[in-house]
Amino acid sequence: MTNTKVDFAKRFNRDLGRLERKYPHVADEVESLVARLKENDRPGDKIPGVGYDVYKVRLGNPSAGRGKRGGFRVVYYIRRKDSVLLLTLYTKTQREDIPPEQIRRIIEEYDAR
Repeated sequence: MTNTKVDFAKRFNRDLGRLERKYPHVADEVESLVARLKENDRPGDKIPGVGYDVYKVRLGNPSAGRGKRGGFRVVYYIRRKDSVLLLTLYTKTQREDIPPEQIRRIIEEYDAR
């Protein structure tokens, strides 16, 4: 089986840059997730009501001394069996959930480029 290609939406890169200033280890957590995705692992829970195969996965936040429960959230979209798009990244303290219509907008912006 071939490895999964992982792409990053502009929104994700913006979120990562912003969070890196406050939490220097966020890039390590994302790197670990990307490695899992490339190995065809699909962690997290499917987000209902989006209309796409979109998942939310919890990552720990060692910079804040928090585990997965109080850590980062990554929302990703399975475009094809061998292609994943990282959509957004946020902390649980920032927001509880991201609305399905906002997720759809991020996907549509990426597909329109």
